[in-house]
Amino acid sequence: MSIFPKISLRLEVENYLKAGFMNKEIVSALGKQEAERKFETLLNHLSHPPSFTTVRVNTHLASVQHVKNLLFDELQKQFNGLSVPILQHPDLQDVLLIPVIGPRKNIKKQQCEAVVGAQCGNAVLRGAHVYVPGIVSASKFVKAGDIISVYSDIKGKCKKGAKEFDGTKVFLGNGISELSRKEIFNGLRELKGIGVRMTEPVYLSPSFDNVLSSYIFLQNLPSAVVTHVLDPQPGERILDLCAAPGGKTTHIAALMHDQGEVIALDKISNKVEKIKQNALLLGLNSIRAFCFDGTKALKLDTVKDAEGEPPFLPESFDRILLDAPCSGMGQRPNMACSWTLKEVTSYQPLQRKLFTVAVKLLKPGGVLVYSTCTITLAENEEQVAWALTAFPDLQLQPQEPQIGGEGMMGAGLSFEQLKQLQRFDPSVVPLQDTDTESLRDARIEDMIWLANKDCIGFFIAKFVKCKSTQEKDP
Repeated sequence: MSIFPKISLRLEVENYLKAGFMNKEIVSALGKQEAERKFETLLNHLSHPPSFTTVRVNTHLASVQHVKNLLFDELQKQFNGLSVPILQHPDLQDVLLIPVIGPRKNIKKQQCEAVVGAQCGNAVLRGAHVYVPGIVSASKFVKAGDIISVYSDIKGKCKKGAKEFDGTKVFLGNGISELSRKEIFNGLRELKGIGVRMTEPVYLSPSFDNVLSSYIFLQNLPSAVVTHVLDPQPGERILDLCAAPGGKTTHIAALMHDQGEVIALDKISNKVEKIKQNALLLGLNSIRAFCFDGTKALKLDTVKDAEGEPPFLPESFDRILLDAPCSGMGQRPNMACSWTLKEVTSYQPLQRKLFTVAVKLLKPGGVLVYSTCTITLAENEEQVAWALTAFPDLQLQPQEPQIGGEGMMGAGLSFEQLKQLQRFDPSVVPLQDTDTESLRDARIEDMIWLANKDCIGFFIAKFVKCKSTQEKDP
């Protein structure tokens, strides 16, 4: 059930997306009306959270059953004894699914309120408490201990420190303020802790702030699928070309039983530190993270690389994951995106640069997996069509497990090729209205099916390199 308006986009961006989703191939297959209905449904779903919280178990340190038991006890505490099932995914054995309860409609709005930034608001809709840096405005008389209503400033119009805000805002639920208004905005020091502890969120999800942090990693379902599709094996040398914050990097290492070498690159130093922290926290020793620009990761001379540091010699990796920088238009919930068309369309050239480097670094017979968390044709299927033309030695491969739908028409790929892709499209199921009663009656298979469908927008393509792409001397 839809309780939020559809995602707010600049008109030029909405028209660009619409042109992609209503291209000639789609309109001739579905008809104009159905293509338009699907597109509008997608925009509406993007502003709402997925139906399930997905956590990946760090199987390097604990069994799935042990973590499931610990998680059950934690949820009982957080939800005051409310019974919410925890499901193990049948095709992703290290993934646990927790249904989201909501939208809850009978929450009484309070007189005192806090307004938070859109990004903070999105996190609240997925189970987070409100941290002080996310608070933009608070009512004049807010004191520590007050029950207050929390709203999201989805268009970023509220002034920091305002006492009231009458612009576009979306109700996220109620919570208890941990601080007074004066403490939040006194400016004497940068406060970082919890500002509002959510007690009645519109969507009830577990909070994972410092919860079982060595045992679980909060991930969207398709992000966990990607690493299984890559299928890393013990003893291999694997490159995660755009690795931050390290969810997929640590998953690769865990699936390899921490045997082999996982190289993680990112060009932003504090993000690289985050990868190192996550590897340490999860007890993984096979990961080496470097602050390095992936587009420059190919060594142009043939001198042996120093201590395995970037740049790397051609054809030196068994498998490569390119989880490419992208427009992120598949993320949920996302109620507003202020990006210009120029920004949204700026990623395709960068993705191609990174892809070219990845192909050259891959050994013959090696596997390359390309993924994005966006919905655009240009960053997904068009990139696959380009890659197959630009690199004749690459072959598209079927994926295992196949959980998403097939690729989208419009990039000139054959029906067989589209079937080898995975596109996770949140618009394929209606928005859910979940309460504890409906969960009691739900069949496990139906819940798994829903979790597979009602997730973020995401795309995966898998290639194998058939033979060497290195220039041969005549």
